[in-house]
Amino acid sequence: MAEKLKIIPLGGLNEIGKNMTVYEYGGELIVVDCGMAFPEEDMYGIDCVIPDVSYLIKNKNRLRGLFITHGHEDHIGAVPYVLKQVNLPIYCTRLTAGLIKLKLTEHGLLNSTKLITVEAGQTVKAGKFQVEFIHVNHSIADSVAFAIHTKMGTVVHTGDFKIDSTPIDGEVIDLARLGELGKNGVLALLADSTNVERAGYTASESAVGQTFMRQFANCSKRIIVTTFASNVHRIQQVLDAAAACGRKVAVTGRSMENIMKVSTELGYMKVPKGTLVDMNRIKNLPLEQQVIVTTGSQGEEMSALYRMAFSTHKQVDIGAGDKVIISASAIPGNEITVGRVINELFRKGADVVYNKADMLHVSGHACQEELKIIHALVRPRFFIPLHGEQRMLQLHARLAQQMGVPANRVAIANNGSVIELTTKTMKCETSVPAGEVYVDGGSAGEVGSVVLNDRKLLAEDGMVVVVLPISSHDNRLLCEPEIVTRGFVYVKESEELLQELRNIAYDTVEAMSARKRKDDNEICRAVRSAVSSYLFKQTRRSPMVIPMVTKI
Repeated sequence: MAEKLKIIPLGGLNEIGKNMTVYEYGGELIVVDCGMAFPEEDMYGIDCVIPDVSYLIKNKNRLRGLFITHGHEDHIGAVPYVLKQVNLPIYCTRLTAGLIKLKLTEHGLLNSTKLITVEAGQTVKAGKFQVEFIHVNHSIADSVAFAIHTKMGTVVHTGDFKIDSTPIDGEVIDLARLGELGKNGVLALLADSTNVERAGYTASESAVGQTFMRQFANCSKRIIVTTFASNVHRIQQVLDAAAACGRKVAVTGRSMENIMKVSTELGYMKVPKGTLVDMNRIKNLPLEQQVIVTTGSQGEEMSALYRMAFSTHKQVDIGAGDKVIISASAIPGNEITVGRVINELFRKGADVVYNKADMLHVSGHACQEELKIIHALVRPRFFIPLHGEQRMLQLHARLAQQMGVPANRVAIANNGSVIELTTKTMKCETSVPAGEVYVDGGSAGEVGSVVLNDRKLLAEDGMVVVVLPISSHDNRLLCEPEIVTRGFVYVKESEELLQELRNIAYDTVEAMSARKRKDDNEICRAVRSAVSSYLFKQTRRSPMVIPMVTKI
């Protein structure tokens, strides 16, 4: 029987975020990445969405390690929630480890987790796998791809990447090693599809630094810059531009403060001497000497920029003396929230700079020509597009075929698909449990689809409470039921409607036999059904109806 390598994506396919891929060989498993995704608009109260890891829980004795490509939330955001269910060692580069440590500390998991730092160029043995770390460029420092070696062959898993010939840290992507792997023979390539719709090449991160210099030079206003907190190189360029223009920099926003602390301690960010000052101190300087770096590039309601825009920030009050630079693009789904913040900043009289045409932001993902270079170097026998919505996966599959991979050797999979590889064949016929787990507050998985549907119903149609005062002696209604509504928009003759609801509830209870009336649940079910039916007929709305029996 031919040896098989199974590749099982648990997240990151047909979506943006919650990236997670399982590799299974010789009865052992490793996991690559452990990310979260932003909740959709109708996921009321949900903080983030993580992958369903029931397959990992079921096979926890066969797990040999969790390997992380880089420190973005869509690759590390689920780590603490998953570790509470399966304990396994984590292998990653130094900056990624620093960011994961913050999460583990917050969740009380630091002492119980084995976190091993690995440098690009090194190889880790994990059971029957050997995982080689290969340096790549991305919008966060210390990003790597993996060459996963087994006796059956080598798989290249790119993670998020781009080809930057002038990176801020001077470390270009290790194309030579990828080419060497290609010459030796690569069984399969799994590659980032995020920017496959874009022709050409992704611009270098250094282009943004030139934009900052143009924006800072001869500006008489206070400058407020927002970007992704994890983009260490972007923040470095803000610091360098500020120092060159004689400005001081203050930082606000918890994630931004944490990232700067970790990255400076580990040497990934070098703060020009005398540039960084406390928020309370910078307020005393002239406007033309101030730069504030803040969170909130995605319009998050609790972020520092959002609070500045809506006048709830304790230290910064935005006005006509401010220039706000938004050095980020909106993640798909966040366009409305970002637009709301921009509108409010304009309303406050600020000068808002957010046009991508001025190179305020460049992507961290490879465009078509860069993807072609990787395919040409790696020359895989099989190809599986990762990290993208359906159209991106399909387009990347076509690109792979242009680069010589036959259509029957390309697998466009779903989360949970089991892709079985031998040295000659590829099959994708079975699946394992996969899906979404909702994080609400500190708990994961406690809020399911039923609770979400209830929240959606409350948000859309409101709630009607029917209070039923019933005698504990003979189970008869003592008086007319009381109707309480919240968030329910009803017809103009509201009092008439409420009275009709009282009558319906009263008649429903009275029509029940004495035997049935003894069961409170039976009473509630009957009243809920009667009231809900009447409301839908009269208003075409379906509020949540909650009958409450009060025994007196």
